[in-house]
Amino acid sequence: MVFNMYSIRRPIAAGMTTIDANKPLRTVIGAVVLLCAMVLGACAEDADNGAGAVSAQGPYRVVTTVGMVGDIAKQVAGDRAAVSVIIGPGVDPHLYTSTRDDVVQLRDADIIFYTGLLLEGRMIDTLTAVGRTKPVYTVTDLIDKNYLIEAHGQFDPHVWMDVSAWSQAVEVVARSLAEFDPDSADYYQRNAARYRRQLAELHEYGLQRTATIPSTRRHDKPLMVTSHDAFNYFGKAYGLDVRGVQGLSTESEAGLRRVNDLIDLIVRTKTAAVFVETTVSRQNIQALIEGAHARGHEVEVGGELFSDAMGSDGTYEGTYIGMLDHNLTTATRALGGQAPARGMQGKLVHHE
Repeated sequence: MVFNMYSIRRPIAAGMTTIDANKPLRTVIGAVVLLCAMVLGACAEDADNGAGAVSAQGPYRVVTTVGMVGDIAKQVAGDRAAVSVIIGPGVDPHLYTSTRDDVVQLRDADIIFYTGLLLEGRMIDTLTAVGRTKPVYTVTDLIDKNYLIEAHGQFDPHVWMDVSAWSQAVEVVARSLAEFDPDSADYYQRNAARYRRQLAELHEYGLQRTATIPSTRRHDKPLMVTSHDAFNYFGKAYGLDVRGVQGLSTESEAGLRRVNDLIDLIVRTKTAAVFVETTVSRQNIQALIEGAHARGHEVEVGGELFSDAMGSDGTYEGTYIGMLDHNLTTATRALGGQAPARGMQGKLVHHE
């Protein structure tokens, strides 16, 4: 794939091309927008002095929107930067709106990374405003648009569910940091190469483990039912037929027909387990379980998966590798496949 540095140099403009003009995003609350206008003047002075100049007083400041992006930045930047994440564990980025503290944090950042593909839809206004005065990058710019899954006029943003696809975001971060801090370019590339090797091992683990899941009765692929459509890339990468009760965004409502269709599919295929998510209510999954029971088929919760946010800070599941190790291991075991109880690295704590 040819890399175009300009495409990530002004990522807001690139990201906006995916927005359907006939379906405008909800605007950020007035107080936040007003605050943006007030604080961005301070940002402009920094930008005029050269955003790429790294402070001699210590690590520069990297701000990211979600934990999956923050983990890449931490791995690549190493001790050169202090990395912070705005949307923490257990918080749904689809519904998140910037706060006053977030705007201040973005104002004080030296460089900013976010997922793009409208995952952080309610933050777009804020990110656009900040992007006029300092470097703001979307980490999904290198992913081939032909690979992306499109539904209802927009791309599915949950690309981190395919480890091989998310690995390409590592290169975006490495090249962006190298542009920002040229003196450390080799350091960033070494860190990125090391991290991508670890991701390649995780991806291979996923391929091997999910391959042991038996095919669902009268179904081409093993069926995996989750709370919302966050696992389409997961299914695409690891050979599963993934169905979500809700749509791509947790703002979408689960219709009665959708619920009934999934109950029919679960009963017909004799699927033994369905999955809840850490950032989504269990209500819809419970409706599936009760509906299947009323039809004479028992299905249980196969586990809680990490979808739009990682695990708690300071835990293995609070890293991207731990998050996907958990999801791959949990799904494999619940659907009848073979995987070590404590995952690829023996570090999972929810499987003892």
